[in-house]
Amino acid sequence: MSLLISGSILLLLLGLPLGTPRSFSVDYKSDCFRKDGEEFRYISGSIHYSRIPRAYWKDRLLKMYMAGLNAIQTYIPWNYHEESSGHYSFSGDRDLEYFLQLANDIGLLVILRPGPYICGEWDMGGLPAWLLRKKDIVLRSSDPDYIAAVDKWMGKLLPMIKPYLYQNGGPIITVQVENEYGSYFACDYNYLRHLTKLFRSHLGDEVVLFTTDGAGLGYLRCGSIQGLYATVDFGPSSNVTAAFQAQRHAEPHGPLVNSEFYTGWLDNWGSPHAVVSSAIVAKSLNEILAVRANVNLYMFIGGTNFGYWNGANSPYRPQPTSYDYDAPLSEAGDLTEKYFAIREVIKMYRKIPEGPSPPTTPKYAYETVLMKRLQTVSDALEKLSFSGPVKSTYPLTFVELNQAFGYVLYRTAMPVDCSTPTPLSSPLNGVHDRAYVSVDGVAVGILERNNVITINVTGKAGSQLDILVENMGRINYGKDINDFKGLVSNLTLGTETLHDWTMYSLSVDEAVSQGLLNETNPTDAPLSLPAFYQGSFIIPDGIPDLPQDTYIKLPNWRKGQVWINGFNVGRYWPTRGPQVTLFVPANILSTAAPNNVTVLELEEAPCSSEPCRVEFTATPILNAAVQSVH
Repeated sequence: MSLLISGSILLLLLGLPLGTPRSFSVDYKSDCFRKDGEEFRYISGSIHYSRIPRAYWKDRLLKMYMAGLNAIQTYIPWNYHEESSGHYSFSGDRDLEYFLQLANDIGLLVILRPGPYICGEWDMGGLPAWLLRKKDIVLRSSDPDYIAAVDKWMGKLLPMIKPYLYQNGGPIITVQVENEYGSYFACDYNYLRHLTKLFRSHLGDEVVLFTTDGAGLGYLRCGSIQGLYATVDFGPSSNVTAAFQAQRHAEPHGPLVNSEFYTGWLDNWGSPHAVVSSAIVAKSLNEILAVRANVNLYMFIGGTNFGYWNGANSPYRPQPTSYDYDAPLSEAGDLTEKYFAIREVIKMYRKIPEGPSPPTTPKYAYETVLMKRLQTVSDALEKLSFSGPVKSTYPLTFVELNQAFGYVLYRTAMPVDCSTPTPLSSPLNGVHDRAYVSVDGVAVGILERNNVITINVTGKAGSQLDILVENMGRINYGKDINDFKGLVSNLTLGTETLHDWTMYSLSVDEAVSQGLLNETNPTDAPLSLPAFYQGSFIIPDGIPDLPQDTYIKLPNWRKGQVWINGFNVGRYWPTRGPQVTLFVPANILSTAAPNNVTVLELEEAPCSSEPCRVEFTATPILNAAVQSVH
């Protein structure tokens, strides 16, 4: 009885008559949203649960709530939950339902963006690489193979999120269908109609479905369609009036909505770190709120592209591990000047929660760690290639080898004597994305997509030619998202086309986490073979509040990948910049056992004159000088 009474009191406190169902809708007459019958405006912020360890979801969401936001927006990356076809993962850092429930418990509504395509500077825009098994598949279109895969995925996902819709007692007020479709070449209205019908069949007729496109008529022409509420996105340098006039062409009535108001911008390797001033963001946000518009700040916290999840722009320019975005909350969830500037603006338009935000998490500079050299990639082939060698006349792509991420070693024999330097070339620019070349166990150079398509090599006929190809992240935006990896076309040596390849798919993450790699004697060379290095450090368990977050720094190392306690922290490339340090969240560290650091250095480790070392620092470096290759 007491539960019934408290529920009744709650409804009365909310101003709802007893038995009134919850509702969220578009009011075309009053140009607003209505929540439970009352006029409603959201001030939201983007947070991607896939870029933040689960251990920190609550901290980040609370900070967003305390900034005055009443909603959050998040993407669901399909490839994060279905890495291989038919195998789903929704646990641990992928526990979407826990994330939605947490937002609900904190008092934040949710704007959900389930794709199937999301962009988001995420590998292949969230689409799984296994879709490319059909080579000529037209992604984001009515292509029957693509549609069949989408229908199956949404048949798994959408019933899972239906209980979390607002009218069902959950936090989700609106659901986006696809993403910025007006920026894609296909302009396939039947595809959008199919998705609309699909989403309605799983989620019902009450939920508000919407689209997002650039604030220009050219974008809205192919991106908006009847039955989906059209919204726009634009940044602080845009003319607010003109941007919303574009939305009004598609939606003459209804709420004004900026679904992506850019608080910063993305980074690329080899370009300076993006910085947008707090004053400019605050001024533009004020203009948006002054015209009664709804707004989502993209990003409110960017987070980290752990592992291999970063995307890339076209022409090919991959994004770094950090997705800091110069957002109001830093990559590590720190409160910034921008956070407080935005909170001051929001304060002018709605009452914000009383009390302080959760503080910035403390950072700790652990000791310098000495690194011992383990095996080279070629020495460790049997341990790294769980599936064993695959032979083919011509090279196979990652997808053909049933591999999504990481590295594949391609091996063949030189067909002719090359006593003088002879060009090894990728005439069709088929190295996707970076290849580390060696002849008879001696490193000879690097081929790089778009930038270095020829190097000179020497060797005898029959010499072993090894080409370790790194997938640097798939293009996530535009017409080139069908981004095949590996050697996607033949290589030539002088006038000869190379053939008779042996290929090894490398399960590097599994080998590292299982501790399969051994120590060996190093050899000195100006350009060294891709090799593994390992060290460890102890965090004393007698010190309160440890472990704490930290950043790893690799002074004089060139390019590679880092694992800590088997967790793939991400890519480092300080020689290209702008990112130098990698964020290491406290939840992957241990006070109960030594913490293992494993590095795969692809180019050259700084061990010739002194022992290799890595450092931990309490301060991130995301804006170092860059070495551009363009």
